[in-house]
Amino acid sequence: MLKENASEMYQYLQDENIEAFNQARANGLAVSLKDSVFRGLNLKGANLNGIDLSGCHFKSADLRGADLRNCNLDGCSIFNAKISGVFFPASLSADEINLSLLHGTRIRMPA
Repeated sequence: MLKENASEMYQYLQDENIEAFNQARANGLAVSLKDSVFRGLNLKGANLNGIDLSGCHFKSADLRGADLRNCNLDGCSIFNAKISGVFFPASLSADEINLSLLHGTRIRMPA
């Protein structure tokens, strides 16, 4: 079930305050984004590297240029998201990405 995460870091992203989010990460603030909702948000430039994004919904979000190589994307959906230039985990197949992008299926990360 999706939850509305009330953390400070989540709020930065909800407000599309990417600069504050990245600065807080650089300052060592903990990030908990599992099962969060990012529908339609502009997350371009957000430092998401290494964050557990499992169960997140990125419907119509702008993720262009994001480095997600070290992220857990299991169960997340990227339906209709902008993903140009996104680095996905090497273990994730192009078919799995396309199914989520085009049909909204939840991504299944290989075990």
